[in-house]
Amino acid sequence: MSEVSGVALSPETVLAQMKQNGVTDVVWLPDSETNWLYLLMKAEPSLRLVGVNREGHACSIAAGLAAGGRKPLILIQNTGMMESGDSIRGWLLGLNVPVVMMVGYRGWTRHGLTTDTAATYTERFLMAFGLNYYLVESDADAPRITAAFEEAARTKRPVVVLVGDEYHGFNR
Repeated sequence: MSEVSGVALSPETVLAQMKQNGVTDVVWLPDSETNWLYLLMKAEPSLRLVGVNREGHACSIAAGLAAGGRKPLILIQNTGMMESGDSIRGWLLGLNVPVVMMVGYRGWTRHGLTTDTAATYTERFLMAFGLNYYLVESDADAPRITAAFEEAARTKRPVVVLVGDEYHGFNR
C-alpha cells in the first residue's frame, strides 16, 4: 500500500476493485496523473488496456466491448467526460451500456473553495445527463466502486465514480 493509504485512494485499491468487479478492459486516455495506477494495470494479466486519443472515443469502444461480452471500465478526467457529452448520450445512454466511468474530479476540494471551473460544472453535467455517481476520496470509500458496478449492472446504464483525490491517490 502507498504511504497515504487511508488518507487517499491508492492505486492498489483501485486495481483490487477492478479485479473484484470483473473488469476485463480499461478504456482510457493516458495522462500523467494516473502513472502509478497505469503501472499496476499494465502488469495485471487479467486486464487489457485500450488507450484512446479522445475521451469521446472511449464511449463507443466501451459500448463495443460490452456488446462483445467484455466488462470495460472507462478511466478519464472530468474535462474529457464533459467534452464527451454527445458520445455518452448516443453510445452509453442510447444503447443502455452498463459501464462504470471512473472520472478524475479535477479541481474538486472538499472545502467547497473551487477555483477550477472543471470542478464547478462536473456534478451539474452529471445531473443534466441523469447519471448517478459516487464520490470516492480514500481507500475507505472503495466499497462505493463496487456499488457503482452493481448499479450499472442492475440499471443497464453508465454510472460514474468521481475520484476526488486524483492527484494524491493515483500518484505516490
